[in-house]
Amino acid sequence: MSQTHSPSGGRRYGLQRVCRVWNRPRSTVYEQRKRLNGPPELRPAAGKRGPEGPCRDEKLLGHIQAVLADSPFHGEGHRKVWARLRFQGIRTSRDRVRRLMREHGLQAPQRAGHRHGPKAHDGTIIPERPHVMWGTDLTGTMTVQDGHAAVFVAVDHYSGECVGIHACITATRFEALEPIRQGVRDHFGAFGREVANGLSLRHDHGSQYVSKHFQNEIKFLGITPSPAFVREPEGNGCAERFIRTLKENLLWVRTFQTVEELRQGLLEFKEIYNQQWIIERLGYRTPAQARKEACISVEVAA
Repeated sequence: MSQTHSPSGGRRYGLQRVCRVWNRPRSTVYEQRKRLNGPPELRPAAGKRGPEGPCRDEKLLGHIQAVLADSPFHGEGHRKVWARLRFQGIRTSRDRVRRLMREHGLQAPQRAGHRHGPKAHDGTIIPERPHVMWGTDLTGTMTVQDGHAAVFVAVDHYSGECVGIHACITATRFEALEPIRQGVRDHFGAFGREVANGLSLRHDHGSQYVSKHFQNEIKFLGITPSPAFVREPEGNGCAERFIRTLKENLLWVRTFQTVEELRQGLLEFKEIYNQQWIIERLGYRTPAQARKEACISVEVAA
């Protein structure tokens, strides 16, 4: 446009006048000309403008790849990678970590969702302290010798901590209670009448959870049932999210010969998850750290 001649005056409009009318800086035009027309060795490298921070992109990419390789989990996103870099003393921006992971195909896989009604999102299922609400759910996997196996889990909604996990061949109402029994013994110190008063249990409408035996036993322990909305898994989102992590980091990447071997693997994963898995909403703390610090705060307040 700057090389175009005016019909009335016969003179070129000029770069200065065109940039003033279009409200664009001339420096941008000169920079683009340098990129397009200059020799390759003099062309500035493409990328984000401004300072790079404590290390160049190539070095930071190496740190990111090392974090992903050292993590015992699969599919961690840029937020957790950024947090783990900070734990190591490597300070950089979260957007820069996301850009490098995107450019080199290191981002966590995403799944598309669908619209939900307002009932799925009214209120919150995250309490203000541990052992106020637990969530439980069921998934399945295959073993070489025993065939299909059921996996039951129980998760604390405040900290995301796995309080119980169990594997079995038959997914009955009796087996569904095992993660709850584990959690009650570990966190309430005993297994007896009304020992877990004040605790709510979020579950779906599976036949195991709505059975009379399951409901009677949790009520015996003092646990209040809290069923989620029908066909709204977000209402049981804490247990659902833990199961996704369990599948991506154990069930889909390891082969188990028997159900007993699977059960031992689940117990090992439970300890690794509670001690090393970091959660953004907890300030990038692990579930065990969040529970411990919350319990200390309650004791101090008392």
